[in-house]
Amino acid sequence: MPSWNDILVMLPEFYLLAAACVLLLMDAFLRPSQRRVTHYTAIGVVIITIWLVLSGGGDGATAFNRMFVRDGMAEILKVFVLLSVALVCIYSRPYLRDRGLHIGEFYALLLFAALGAMLLVSAGNLVMVYLGLQLLSLCSYALVAMDRDSARSSEAAVKYFILSALAGGLLLYGMSMIYGATGSLDLAQIHAIAPRVAHPHLLVFGLVFLVAGIAFELGIAPFHMWLPDVYDGAPTAVVTFISTVPKLAAVGLAFRLLEMCMGTLAVDWQMMLAVLAAVSLVIGNFVAIMQPNIKRMLAYSTIAHMGFVLLGLAAATPAGYAAAVFYVVCYALMAAAAFGVIMLLARAGFEAENISDFKGLNQRSPWFAGVMALAMFSLAGIPPLFGFYAKLLVLESAIHAGLLWLAIVAIITSIVGLFYYLRVVKVMYFDAPDEGADQPLAADRPLRWVLSLNGLALIGMGIFWGPLLAWCLHAFGA
Repeated sequence: MPSWNDILVMLPEFYLLAAACVLLLMDAFLRPSQRRVTHYTAIGVVIITIWLVLSGGGDGATAFNRMFVRDGMAEILKVFVLLSVALVCIYSRPYLRDRGLHIGEFYALLLFAALGAMLLVSAGNLVMVYLGLQLLSLCSYALVAMDRDSARSSEAAVKYFILSALAGGLLLYGMSMIYGATGSLDLAQIHAIAPRVAHPHLLVFGLVFLVAGIAFELGIAPFHMWLPDVYDGAPTAVVTFISTVPKLAAVGLAFRLLEMCMGTLAVDWQMMLAVLAAVSLVIGNFVAIMQPNIKRMLAYSTIAHMGFVLLGLAAATPAGYAAAVFYVVCYALMAAAAFGVIMLLARAGFEAENISDFKGLNQRSPWFAGVMALAMFSLAGIPPLFGFYAKLLVLESAIHAGLLWLAIVAIITSIVGLFYYLRVVKVMYFDAPDEGADQPLAADRPLRWVLSLNGLALIGMGIFWGPLLAWCLHAFGA
């Protein structure tokens, strides 16, 4: 029987589960014209959940026989998972309404996916890892397939489902090997038992499959095949979610499985991560140059950025883990801003998916052209924006860990990546708009205000990044 302490430790998760169920039932009794009630209720639920996460404190408390861990890293990732869900809700409303997709199930799936991400980053047991991962994945499949009248959306959902099922099978197989070698599902116990197992090769064999599963969730090459097709085929509102929440959760997954569970085998998985990072940086940046579709370009950009995240994880030090979490938080805010502008430009019957659709944006809306430019410059890592310091931190951690060659690869490929980010800026500021492309932008006030704040945050956090970094370092005891 669960104790009262177990319930208190998992209070944010229990609240989010109950609220998502109530929201789903409530929406069944609302008319389509009353959908705004569901919209604002979902945002309110997210805000309350953030407060519950922050008020609990990351003190290393556990629940349900250590299946659930509430620590500093989980607190940071949960806050930004929930913040990303709130941004998706705000940015998506006009876009979904124009396409007849503004339905209550969208918000319910977002909340259930956030719950899966929260369970994943707090997992203290292999069973909890798989439970959180599957809850997040199943909701993601449904969101990608939400536009049932679109063949592209359905195709993207099928590809995502099949490849994700394969990756889930690899991860589960790796877990079974680890359980066979250690006789335990508890991450802390596995960490303690690993140095003295009777069959160490079985443990390393399972580790290879764990790394493959983590690489798929992050979208790391060569496990990236699903990412460009999902970004291209799914509704932009869903792509905003896919580019933020699962990436935050995957970093938590990587820390739990690699450090908490297999930390004694760091020598084995460090080089695996380093090689995967190098491949992702090269493939992501070079293939992005050839993309005329901005969503596919940002998909390959994501692959490159997740390569940077692996630089921090490959360092296998508290400072490296802190840098990886700092980087993925930074990436989530940058990606949300970029996709927010794409949705702002979109209208009924027009998706704004090609880079050419941004021609002359500065003439139509200098402010939001500036927001998009900030997002592009920050993704490129230009100082003094947020993205510059995120890249600097992971490069520093990689160099201190003796991975100088990987840092050099990252720097060279980042210079290559400048091309496709600056191409978007060039199109907005120096190309004349196409004839008839002077329609006014969406007038949704919450979208405009929050998107503006999101863009300004890239400047503000680029200058005042110290508190967030201190929070990350404190979470890992660095």
